[in-house]
Amino acid sequence: MAMELNSMHKLYVDLLKDLYSTENQLVEALPKMAKGASSSELRQGFEQHLTQTKGQVKRLEQIFSNLEFSPAGKKCVGMEGLIKEGEEILKEEMESPMRDAALITAAQKVEHYEMAGYGTARTFAEILGEANAVRLLQETLDEEKMTDERLTRLAESHINRQALRPDGRGNGR
Repeated sequence: MAMELNSMHKLYVDLLKDLYSTENQLVEALPKMAKGASSSELRQGFEQHLTQTKGQVKRLEQIFSNLEFSPAGKKCVGMEGLIKEGEEILKEEMESPMRDAALITAAQKVEHYEMAGYGTARTFAEILGEANAVRLLQETLDEEKMTDERLTRLAESHINRQALRPDGRGNGR
């Protein structure tokens, strides 16, 4: 049964539960994305983000502990859909540079989804006077933004150009 949202606090807790589900789904998905990446930089980026994601789960658990609520009980269907998109990429037959470009696309969709959630949660925490949670949520939001920027740099520096040609060498421009 869905949580009845009759106060900002309940909405905030519901969003935090959604984020908790999001991060735990990513802990499962990131190793698969790393394995599917042909670029060593992209693989390392996914592995690095896995470590970061585990830390983000711990931050959320700290917030829940302070609120005296359990983080369990919600499945984030939005993240479930984004992860399914990533899994479809891994199943498709495509050249390695093209797969890497597609994996970056899927990963950036995830990052933008997370940034929206964490930005909103941080704003709710501010309104509710949850100063410690504001700090923790901002820390995670900053990490998500940095991950998105790293993915953009990888795509723009060489992966997208390599994906233009079947031989994976880019177009020379």
